[in-house]
Amino acid sequence: MIWRRIRELWRGGEAAGDPDAIWLYVQCARCGAPVAVRADRRYDLNPDESGTGYILVKEIMDDRCFQLMRAEVRLDSGYRVVERAIEGGRFLSAEEYQRLRSAAERPQP
Repeated sequence: MIWRRIRELWRGGEAAGDPDAIWLYVQCARCGAPVAVRADRRYDLNPDESGTGYILVKEIMDDRCFQLMRAEVRLDSGYRVVERAIEGGRFLSAEEYQRLRSAAERPQP
C-alpha cells in the first residue's frame, strides 16, 4: 500500500510539469519492463560539440532483470529532442509507458 502511494506521488511530480525535468520512457529489450527516467536539465546535460545544443547520456536499469541500457539524446537549445539512440532497449512514448505500466500492475488471473 505504501509503495503504491509513493508511486502515485512520484507520478504526480511528473505530471505537475517540473520545468527542469526531461523524461525518458524506455522498455528493456530483454524482459520488456517499462522504465521512466527523470533527467534534470540543470545537472544532467552537457553542451554538444557545436555549442548550439545539449547531449544527455543516461544509463538506465530496469527493476525486473536489471539489464543496463544506455540512452544518448541530443537536444537543441530549446531542450527539444533532435536525435536519440538507445542500446539494450527501445524508447517509448509517455502513452505507451503508461499502458505497459497499467498492464503490469493488473492482477493476473
